[in-house]
Amino acid sequence: MLKMKKISETYDMRVFTDNGEYFGDVEESILTTNKVFGWRVRATKNSFLNKVLGSAKGVIVPHQLVKSIGDIMIISKAAVPSYEGSESKGKDEE
Repeated sequence: MLKMKKISETYDMRVFTDNGEYFGDVEESILTTNKVFGWRVRATKNSFLNKVLGSAKGVIVPHQLVKSIGDIMIISKAAVPSYEGSESKGKDEE
């Protein structure tokens, strides 16, 4: 069953990858006309995103990479920035 959620309920929601790693917190949603285009995810102190980005404040995750939104948001591991960008793409395409 499809459950609807207000966008305002997603602010400060914790974001995890489909591998179970804590990624960061939702800072805001990016809307186009009538659809969600993406999510700005803030790098928090103990998040994987903070370890990878260093001094950057966060990233924008395209909505296509969001797998589920409930009490937490689950995103595809393809959204995780890595030093070898082609490595994460190769695993998802198999």
